[in-house]
Amino acid sequence: MVARLQQCIVLAWLLAAAAWTGSWWSRAPSVALSGLLVLSSAHAAFLALEFIAGYRVSRQDPLGQATASQCARAWVVESWAALKVFCWQQPFRSRAVADYLPMNNGHRGVVLLHGFMCNRGFWNPWLRQLRAAEHAFIAVDLEPLFGSIDHYVAVLDEAILRVTAATGLPPVLICHSMGGLAARAWLRTANPARVRRIVTIGTPHRGTWMARFGHSANGRQMRTDGEWIRQMESACTSAHEVPFTCWYSNCDNIVFPTSSATLPAADNRLVPGRGHVEMAFVSSLRQQTLALLDE
Repeated sequence: MVARLQQCIVLAWLLAAAAWTGSWWSRAPSVALSGLLVLSSAHAAFLALEFIAGYRVSRQDPLGQATASQCARAWVVESWAALKVFCWQQPFRSRAVADYLPMNNGHRGVVLLHGFMCNRGFWNPWLRQLRAAEHAFIAVDLEPLFGSIDHYVAVLDEAILRVTAATGLPPVLICHSMGGLAARAWLRTANPARVRRIVTIGTPHRGTWMARFGHSANGRQMRTDGEWIRQMESACTSAHEVPFTCWYSNCDNIVFPTSSATLPAADNRLVPGRGHVEMAFVSSLRQQTLALLDE
């Protein structure tokens, strides 16, 4: 569903750009180019507002605030990273790397969970590296797109069963953004011994300020101090039950204030100066995360 929706958005943008340029080029090339620039940079302008909000909201955060230069650099890189993910990887390459389930090859397996408005194509660079290292993996699609996070528990549970059956070992869960909350929702009713570790990247464990603008079921659940987040905390689905590694950034433009992406008693690791999407594609973060498979 996400792939089809994002394909339509990309194609609509291309048609709009072609129509605008074609209608103005012969009469006023400067107008044609100006309109094309506006169409091309609209997403970057929206991201800039997110970074400004994150900078201001995180001013009093106990984990500290990013510098203005860090935020500016993160905005530039995030603008490009978001284009690659939302205009190419997810709409057109979501099935480029198939799930891989070799039987009993001695390597621990992985289940990967994407975030809000994403699909399994988000993980393509990770999947290629896992396949090369012969680690079994399943990258799930969390649907319905705007449904409750609790609805994703069943698909995650099935993926854990399949990877465990193939490897004979409890898998590691690697989660971006909302995917980490889906993992914790699964923990509320599951045996924590069924997974070796849960790694979250930019997950709003304590909710996020940005979710105040979300009106879908899962968007409302991610609101700071919201009822669902409070229930999650009271259910003790945290690092006290299963080892957690929580990657967080002081420049996350979606999950802020900064400490929202951390958990008590977890192995909380800062990846400084990175945006919400870019964070998941930092090579050192990926290498350190995959090294946990051998522990």
